[in-house]
Amino acid sequence: MHEILTVARKEFLEGVRNRWLIGIVIILALFALGLGYLGAAISGKAGLLPLDTLIVSLASLAVFLLPLIALLLGYDTIIGERENGTLLLLLSYPLSRSQLISGKFLGHLLVLALATVLGFGVAAASIAALSGNLLDVALWRLFGAFIFSSILLGGVFLALAYLISVTVSEKTHAVALALGLWFFFVLAYDLGLLGLLVFSHGAIGHDLFPYLLLLNPNDVFRLANFTLVGASTAYPGMAPIVMQGGFSLPLLLSTLLGWLVLPFLLALWRFQRAQL
Repeated sequence: MHEILTVARKEFLEGVRNRWLIGIVIILALFALGLGYLGAAISGKAGLLPLDTLIVSLASLAVFLLPLIALLLGYDTIIGERENGTLLLLLSYPLSRSQLISGKFLGHLLVLALATVLGFGVAAASIAALSGNLLDVALWRLFGAFIFSSILLGGVFLALAYLISVTVSEKTHAVALALGLWFFFVLAYDLGLLGLLVFSHGAIGHDLFPYLLLLNPNDVFRLANFTLVGASTAYPGMAPIVMQGGFSLPLLLSTLLGWLVLPFLLALWRFQRAQL
């Protein structure tokens, strides 16, 4: 465990020192502030979005940004070390392959978590202060649950990036696969489900459709946050899906955690058996 924490500390400090963390925080904060200030104007209302409504808007934003950030953060973790000739050097230390990849993953996850907390937190604090809800404990608990689910979503795609990194033989292949994975889960999968609904004339809507959403971590994340704030009031179109599937918040968060653990275990298994 000491070796894992040592590697994680190294990765975390490197992430804090470089421009990755600053860039992620600025991007998340600017988009979140934009939604908070302009979201109400778009709907024809004056003022700021309420924090619970902001969470729904941020959930729709996070499914685009966090997967891309996580994939770019982790796609070259192993293949980059291999191409630079430093992987064998690292493994020459009293450090096993599982300890190396676990430490790197933990360090990157901490960087992603810190950036998410700072980026979304600064925006939420600013909006809450201006709307007079800065001391509303219930809203902050709600927002804390959103932050936790956002970190889980980032962790899912970070684990998928690690799986890519230990599978490919060249960094260019890793970039292509990472972008392809982002396109599939963020855009293509839901478009495919919509096409399936259209061509089946809605036949799968009441039984199979809610469970097909669980095969996409982005949709699990959306459902978790719609359940968190109340799908019937925050996003009426999702209410029938949540109710029909019988999805509870603990179940959805556990599913998201499973989406994180499984790709990482596959990456760990693949790395332990890889020829270096």
